[in-house]
Amino acid sequence: MVTPEMLRDRLLAWYDANARDLPWRVGPADHALGERADPYRVWLSEVMLQQTTVPHAAPYFLKFTRRWPTVSDLAGEDDGEVMAAWAGLGYYARARNLLACARAVARDHGGVFPDTEEGLRALPGLGPYTAAAVGAIAFDRPTNVVDGNVERVMSRLFAVETPLPDGKAELKALAGGLVRDHRPGDWAQALMDLGATICRPKAPLCDRCPLSAACAGLAGGEPETYPRKTPKAARPHRNGVAYILTRGHEVALVRRPPKGLLGGMLALPTSDWRASVWSDAEAAASAPAPADWRAAGEVEHVFTHFSLTLRLLRAEGDAEGLIWTPRAGLDALPSVFLKAARAGLSNLL
Repeated sequence: MVTPEMLRDRLLAWYDANARDLPWRVGPADHALGERADPYRVWLSEVMLQQTTVPHAAPYFLKFTRRWPTVSDLAGEDDGEVMAAWAGLGYYARARNLLACARAVARDHGGVFPDTEEGLRALPGLGPYTAAAVGAIAFDRPTNVVDGNVERVMSRLFAVETPLPDGKAELKALAGGLVRDHRPGDWAQALMDLGATICRPKAPLCDRCPLSAACAGLAGGEPETYPRKTPKAARPHRNGVAYILTRGHEVALVRRPPKGLLGGMLALPTSDWRASVWSDAEAAASAPAPADWRAAGEVEHVFTHFSLTLRLLRAEGDAEGLIWTPRAGLDALPSVFLKAARAGLSNLL
């Protein structure tokens, strides 16, 4: 019979030999020699990795840490600069929470992160998962770090039949039963690495898994069917109009309201986004300036909770109250508006 201690020994041995080389990580060999991870880098990486992948997040992490090498450096930066640097990572509320947390650490803690899970949880915008991850990885606290990778490993290891999201509490409890005081940071990262590289969502590499002998999902013959999932509801669709107003080599932008989707970000002017399609008269009435608006195609974009069709209108003109930006500066736009700007500037129907 495989005991929890045997599972831990096998996985930690695998991690010692196969740990991913990540720019924010202190590897197991260096950790064994007493090197500790920088809490700022751990926290920043965990926030960036929410809802995105390591290959996508890593260049942003390197850019941020070169520009703002400490949490106090980040805390002192202008909101607009941080939001622009975040563009392309999505879920822009995270960037606002990032700044709020950085400023709380700088203001209330002298630029030093609290070293307990409770202290970390008290910081603004820092939820249970991130507090557990920073506590374990940066401070070697025996916290229960459960992300999507860990949920997948637990669901297969124990053949959990309760579908997600209802099964989250059960999976977290199973993961918590394997946490010990010994090497908690390495243990958390080992589980993450196993889920990311071996116990993958599709086509798991069970023949390479150090836990395969104890895996109930593999024993049942269909490990890839875990975790079970409740069928998703159909994603609603919305329609809008985006306006590409040019003044020579400049493009008109606006700053979106601080709250809500893409809050505080620079964007193309748009109509509201709604279920029904905008008529020509409605689109013209919502334009940011009177001009000879001409059709310039449309773009599709998918957000987490809805899909969007943006009809594109383009014109040459001028108007007060807009933010005029050189075309070369549009790369800092959120992806939906960058996509729309590129299409609208290249197409004129």
